[in-house]
Amino acid sequence: MKSTLWAVFILVFTCMAGQDKKSKGDNYFFQYAYQQAIAEYEAQKAEKGLSPQQELNLADAYFKTNAFDKASQMYLEAYKKDSLMGNHHFNKMLQSFSKTRNNERVMAFLATKADNLQQELLENADFNRELLQSNVANELDYQIFNVESNSPQSDFAPSFYEEKLLFSSGRPQENKKQYAPMAESYLDLFVGQIGADGQILNPNPYTGVPTSNYHKATPYYSDNLHAILYVLSNTEDGELAFDDNGKNALAIGMQIINGPFRLLLRDLSTSFYYPFYHAETGRLYFAANFEDSYGGTDLYYVATNNGQIMSAPVNLGSRINSPGNEIAPFIFENSLYFSSDVFYGLGGMDTYKSNLEGENSFSIPVNLGLGINSTDDDFGLIIKNEGDGLLGYFSSNRPGGKGKDDIYGFKVDRKPGLKTIALRGKVIKSYDNDEGVAKAVVRVMDGNGGVLKEVYTNEDGDYRLEIPWREEVVLQATKDRHSLFAEKLQFLEGLDQKEGFKIPIGLAAYDDLVEEKEDQKVIKLRKFYFGRGLKKITPEIATELDKVVSFVGQFPAVQLRIETHTDSRGGSAANFRLTQGRSDAIKEYLLQKGVPASNILYSIGYGEQKILNNCHNGAFCLEMLHLQNQRSLIVILNDNILFD
Repeated sequence: MKSTLWAVFILVFTCMAGQDKKSKGDNYFFQYAYQQAIAEYEAQKAEKGLSPQQELNLADAYFKTNAFDKASQMYLEAYKKDSLMGNHHFNKMLQSFSKTRNNERVMAFLATKADNLQQELLENADFNRELLQSNVANELDYQIFNVESNSPQSDFAPSFYEEKLLFSSGRPQENKKQYAPMAESYLDLFVGQIGADGQILNPNPYTGVPTSNYHKATPYYSDNLHAILYVLSNTEDGELAFDDNGKNALAIGMQIINGPFRLLLRDLSTSFYYPFYHAETGRLYFAANFEDSYGGTDLYYVATNNGQIMSAPVNLGSRINSPGNEIAPFIFENSLYFSSDVFYGLGGMDTYKSNLEGENSFSIPVNLGLGINSTDDDFGLIIKNEGDGLLGYFSSNRPGGKGKDDIYGFKVDRKPGLKTIALRGKVIKSYDNDEGVAKAVVRVMDGNGGVLKEVYTNEDGDYRLEIPWREEVVLQATKDRHSLFAEKLQFLEGLDQKEGFKIPIGLAAYDDLVEEKEDQKVIKLRKFYFGRGLKKITPEIATELDKVVSFVGQFPAVQLRIETHTDSRGGSAANFRLTQGRSDAIKEYLLQKGVPASNILYSIGYGEQKILNNCHNGAFCLEMLHLQNQRSLIVILNDNILFD
């Protein structure tokens, strides 16, 4: 892998350890002279040992020089000691295993640390691993070309600027100091015309921003703000400004075209990278490494009012950010494109696409696959509509380029990124729209019953899952001692799923719908009465029997006995005939409503055989006591084996 500028650009501000006394190995390491650092660290290790921080530095040096076997061994030693290893180095360890094709070890370590990792990270990893193994992501015919005006230095971070292209470059200039770690000039902004074939014509330094001897990089032009946003070195009186620990960081500035310049985000101890302004929401997105970072640099946004910062930075969360570095946010047609060196990618930095689903929600980031991505670093993708297709650019240090990082153009018929189906919603009790069902299993299955994806609802009953695009799936949900939900879903190309397909699911809890009566399990119904001496199903009775219809639909394996009882008034034979007629009327109603005959095993009238109180023949009783004996029960005969 060639030395890529984005890495040094970030590492210069994130790898400076707070050590009072540095060894020769430390000095080489912080000057990015990794081979010399390895030699010094190995000598020191043999003589007197390394500190925990130096062991991680040595692992990083091996990693930077592509010695992934040795890097993985050093990271593994640090992991076993549980010294200074955080999520960012954990990601590098897994990257090292992946580079040595030790994917089984990656899976094993994920399993051991699953309880401490974000659930979204594990989902993202599983989704993209399956995707890349099947090569489904590489389904578009990209016409990729190296920009002829790339230099032998680093050229990266392209941005559309009217009919031109802005970008960052380390190519030498007379008025620019040399940036020692890269042996080239401090970064500056350049601009060139976009030709009919997508090539960048006659690039020259961009002079529309204040001059500086130090870094100016990663520009973004906002037509709405009529301004250019970019990062620049923190300076005071024209010289680099440092914090109390001797760090120099990058700020974000905004230059209004033919107007004033102002700093938007500045912190002497924190660097900001890759500003992107989203006109639709007024949000300014960027990369940074704050204390709440999930690993290295994370993606954030701040709310703005016409470019004026109006909120504290908001982390995009663990669906987007990972233990690795995330950089270069870019939103196109409701999709967020960004780059990440998370361990489950193809190489170093890969570009991913995630759909925006609501105010602060994102779909699973999908690796764009071979073409846009490679086994090296690929980052900073931008794209726009051009004629009948799309024109885009990105940066890469893949073999065959002209410099340390090159800008590549591409043309393609439609948006990069695998088309997916995102399903979300809430599992609720079907008879109580406010009560969610926690820990219900929700599955998406193919036409043959194969499970494509399975998730569990959270404590509020919410679920979300995502699969590669299919024209037809079956959505299923259930929980122990609950009903089964199953629905066939069909999707047509071109359907808008801006916020995912929202599908509410209703489940019935068996124990909510049954009760114990007369030493047997019955369907829970409000007590109803037939007219005196009558067998007719009244509207009031029908309302209760409809609950039985619903119950059988939710629990189709249930076996029922209909039994009806009456009081002791009247002759015994007449009462038997009356209750049998009422049970038969109930059965007939249920059959007409679609209850299968196989679910109703018996329909019995008991007459006055099972009196519940002392109101037997000839006894004086109040009407309310006689009514206690008039009842109809829907008994569940297989309650004890229904869920075996």
